[in-house]
Amino acid sequence: MKYVYILESIAEPQRFYVGLTADLRVRLHRHNAGEVPHTSKFAPWRVKSYFAFSDEQRAVEFERYLKTASGRAFAKKRL
Repeated sequence: MKYVYILESIAEPQRFYVGLTADLRVRLHRHNAGEVPHTSKFAPWRVKSYFAFSDEQRAVEFERYLKTASGRAFAKKRL
């Protein structure tokens, strides 16, 4: 099972991060522990939304979509 997730920074509102993982709890812990360089300066994080996929390729495609301008607009409006 693969998870596409959207994190929201607690420290700085309106900061979001989109990622893909097989273990959401471990990945969130790594973000909050400062082990991920891209997100360390905006920690702590909380999970805003996540989506489970049994097909890894679909998960990768959905993550890529959420990182585009139209995907960010979709997430902001719908998620």
